[in-house]
Amino acid sequence: MSPEEPTPPEGIVTPPEGIPPVSAEALVDGVAVPEPIEERTYPSTIGGAFYLGVLAVVAVALTVVALGSWRTGIRIFGGVLVVAAAVRLMLGPRDAGMLAVRNKGMDAALLTVVGVAFVALASSIPDQP
Repeated sequence: MSPEEPTPPEGIVTPPEGIPPVSAEALVDGVAVPEPIEERTYPSTIGGAFYLGVLAVVAVALTVVALGSWRTGIRIFGGVLVVAAAVRLMLGPRDAGMLAVRNKGMDAALLTVVGVAFVALASSIPDQP
């Protein structure tokens, strides 16, 4: 320890800086077992792939809105949210990926309500002169 560092209280031992911390789960018979390093693929779950698909369709929908056909764009946006809700209901918790934010019922309910509301509002707003 350098003179600038405070001395730890009596009875507390601090490990040298060169030793990395090890969790209790990684210890087997008091010896750290290195975890195999796996190359991660993106997306790592089927839900992640659906999430990227939903984002792509939302980008298309927003482009349609920006180009002037706002009703069609909003309907596409709402429709893909309803599809995302159905996918969220079908996938388990380990496979849901970024579609899983809360519990399954809450995620599906919120996506469905917002998607249906978008489609209903786009259909019910009258044309303006």
